[in-house]
Amino acid sequence: MQEVYCKKPWSFNQTLNHPAIRPCYHCGMDFSQITNDLFIGTHPDAADYDRLRDLGVRLVINMRFARGPYPDPHPEAIQLLWLRSIDSPFIAISLQKLVEGTHRALETIRNGGKVYTHCVKGRHRSVAMGAAILIAQGHTPEAAMQLIKKQRPISDPDMFYIRSRIFQFARRWQVVNKELSGKA
Repeated sequence: MQEVYCKKPWSFNQTLNHPAIRPCYHCGMDFSQITNDLFIGTHPDAADYDRLRDLGVRLVINMRFARGPYPDPHPEAIQLLWLRSIDSPFIAISLQKLVEGTHRALETIRNGGKVYTHCVKGRHRSVAMGAAILIAQGHTPEAAMQLIKKQRPISDPDMFYIRSRIFQFARRWQVVNKELSGKA
């Protein structure tokens, strides 16, 4: 896995002191590389897209409800997918949105790109989306959550309403795969 450093100098946050977390104070992002193809972090600004592009990111999945993605003015614009979701135990993340994001992520990865998924703090909604992508790539829900926690210690996939959604997605993904296999 490549090291994830901003090209601009920055001061490493010693309180996190974890090699997978690369806060980029110039870019405004705090993100972690989970696998070679998947990053999870905070909301990027339009100025951050060049940094993401340098990392090979071709799809940004925004899991925030109220703040949509900034347009990418670059001639080779990064694909932006806004899956409006609320971080609340009272309103579950839509399984359909997790499935949609996962399909788009897998397509991007198959085409050689990488995926950046984010919410406000990169702790809950983006983690659920990241876990869904990992599950679709063959990880068990437990292994996906463990890998994300290892690579992004600030993440909280064990929050009861996030954990339950990850497991519900895994069951739904099995159904989706069976339906797709039946059509082939």
